[in-house]
Amino acid sequence: MAIKPVWFALAVMFFGFAAHAKADPYQIVGFGDSLMAGYGLQNGESVPDKLQTALRAKGHDVVITNAGVSGDTTSGGLSRLDWSVPDGTDLVILELGANDMLRGVAPDLTEKNLDAMLASLQKRGIAVLLAGMRAAPNLGADYQAKFDAIYPRLAAKYGVPLYPFYMDGVVADRAYLLEDGMHPNAAGVDIIVERILPMVEKEITSGSRPN
Repeated sequence: MAIKPVWFALAVMFFGFAAHAKADPYQIVGFGDSLMAGYGLQNGESVPDKLQTALRAKGHDVVITNAGVSGDTTSGGLSRLDWSVPDGTDLVILELGANDMLRGVAPDLTEKNLDAMLASLQKRGIAVLLAGMRAAPNLGADYQAKFDAIYPRLAAKYGVPLYPFYMDGVVADRAYLLEDGMHPNAAGVDIIVERILPMVEKEITSGSRPN
């Protein structure tokens, strides 16, 4: 007769744990450079901050960690990937390559680094939304063609969703840029969040969590 209360207690513990696990917030890491970090913006104005706010307003229980580092290249990103993306992460928004392009880094090296990051995250069972970048026209048609092809090719290789151009709707409009003409201002961040939001929301509601 003494066994029944023990089994009852174990059942309560198990189902209580299961309920808690299901209630855990969906963990997202925004992994990138100054465009992700929120260069030149006030606290709460970065893409991760505003994207988290927008997702929560739509009823999603999410936590977005800002792992953007100003000036970072794909080489730098690869070197810090493991400790910047903790275990338990459900989704990484991978936004890197702009500084490679601005420094004229060979597209082959940029692709190699991004490929290694995607392979590492896939091995860890972490979903990725790849945010594409495009080369500036002044770098020449050959460089532009090679660089721009990196992101769709890697998205196809790893079967990950691609947001074609992170700065879409922002880069050509000074009203959405800081005085440097390169980084989004607060209004520009709003445009980025508005446009990338549906893809992020699709990942959250896909019905599967990698971990």
